[in-house]
Amino acid sequence: MKSLRQSWWLRVAALMAGVLATSALSAHATEYVFTNDDPGVSVFAVTPGGVLALQQQLQIGGFGNVAGFFGANRISVLDSGNQQCVYASAASTGEIAGIVVSTLTVAGSASGSPTDSGAANGIGLAMNSQYLYASFTSSNTIGTFQVQPGCSLTFVADVSGAGLAGGMINGIAIRGNIMIATFTDGSIESFDISAGTPVSNGDEQYSSATLSSTDATYPNSIDITSDGHYAIFGDTSTLGVVEVSDISSGKLMPTVVHTTKATISSSNVMLSPDETLLYAINTQGATVSAMFFDKKTGKLSGGCTSGQLTGESANWSYLAGLGLISETGNGGGVYVAEFGTPSGIAMVTLNSSGGNCSLQEAPSSPFADPNSAGLLSIGTFPPRSF
Repeated sequence: MKSLRQSWWLRVAALMAGVLATSALSAHATEYVFTNDDPGVSVFAVTPGGVLALQQQLQIGGFGNVAGFFGANRISVLDSGNQQCVYASAASTGEIAGIVVSTLTVAGSASGSPTDSGAANGIGLAMNSQYLYASFTSSNTIGTFQVQPGCSLTFVADVSGAGLAGGMINGIAIRGNIMIATFTDGSIESFDISAGTPVSNGDEQYSSATLSSTDATYPNSIDITSDGHYAIFGDTSTLGVVEVSDISSGKLMPTVVHTTKATISSSNVMLSPDETLLYAINTQGATVSAMFFDKKTGKLSGGCTSGQLTGESANWSYLAGLGLISETGNGGGVYVAEFGTPSGIAMVTLNSSGGNCSLQEAPSSPFADPNSAGLLSIGTFPPRSF
């Protein structure tokens, strides 16, 4: 299978950029949208109606790399006690900067060990109130950083992580004492983070979709339910593919596969705040989807898909990371990163009622991000509560 995995990776590498009756906009709670321009972070204020207004760009030091993996989220947001912070990684120098939200100033930056590197495809981030974790995609390592007062970080240690066929580490997500990681050969793995530094649970495996499709799909991004019962994977594929694994035992179980021919790739996914919907960004299909989710059973059903977002090919090549329009209810839709030179942020609003939904790009969308030559990751503040 290794040769097949290598073949598939070569093929997809070219495709990778290196219940409410009306929209929830009336309950809009988001104050800022942050973009990782790698390097630099742009700050957008959310104005009435959800329209984004560029405030400033913060320099975070070093230099970045606009290429990278869809699942490696380069922005992480913390809202815990008196700590309101945004963290952003700079790929080529391996730095992770902390930003104080109240003052929109950079608190400083931290680096991993001398061998930690995300120069080729970025550095993914995930965090809780005590630790920030970084997936260094070039060195295949996971760095652990302790969160300090004032949004600063202290490096603790790193551990190795690679796919069963040598695939590079991609996305990471955490909930409670478990971390989930994806790799570019279709492997997935969980880690115990109860002591801070990740320790493998010994459950590394190929996803069910990777096995059944003979490497025509592989998990990319990850989200985890608030109770830690299910891990959800958004796949890069020639179809729309989402996989769900029961992790209630503390380990990954074989994934259950959900597919649709209506979209192409579901590389970035995020649950709504009330966990009734799963948003999927069809990264190579120029659309956004929402599927109804049952958090008791882990099952996905029905849902809706937007029309093609404006500007594909002319202004941008891929859709990428996402952020919720609202931190409450079903989220009201999403903001979506548009990978282009320069890049933009699309706004896709949701209407949902009686088991039906619709998604539509807002008339004011997209909003330009002139500071990014290849936007992959965005974050919203306040963040979702889990």
